[in-house]
Amino acid sequence: MDDRSHYQKLINMYAAAKLNDFFCPVLKIEEGAAQVEIELSEKFHHAAGAVHGSVYFKMLDDAAFFAANSLEPDYFLLTTSFTTYITRPVVSGRLRSVGKVVNRTKSQFITEAVVYDGEDKEIGRGNGIFVRGRMRLAEVNGYN
Repeated sequence: MDDRSHYQKLINMYAAAKLNDFFCPVLKIEEGAAQVEIELSEKFHHAAGAVHGSVYFKMLDDAAFFAANSLEPDYFLLTTSFTTYITRPVVSGRLRSVGKVVNRTKSQFITEAVVYDGEDKEIGRGNGIFVRGRMRLAEVNGYN
């Protein structure tokens, strides 16, 4: 399988995740990197009227995960740890997260991700470690 086919299958898999019916994200993938975008709405707000931290985490983890899984053609990866830093509140606009693999060993992928607001200001960042799971990508819903 060529890389573009693998990337498109990962995008299909992402779109098949029921959680994404709520967020309506757009995913782009290239070798060792991924980008996720969502349009914000009040449904993502906490009680004080800004975007909840779970949205930051999702954006960062998704970009980092797909950056890592772009380099793994056979197995679904698992997040073993992810640290999130929320540096600026945001209320509306479009969010864009960019993830990249910064180190890879036989057993793990180490990633970094940054999330930006609609004015390209950094509003959060994170880093994660991903490992190969037991499930083959061919068995995952939507990977087709």
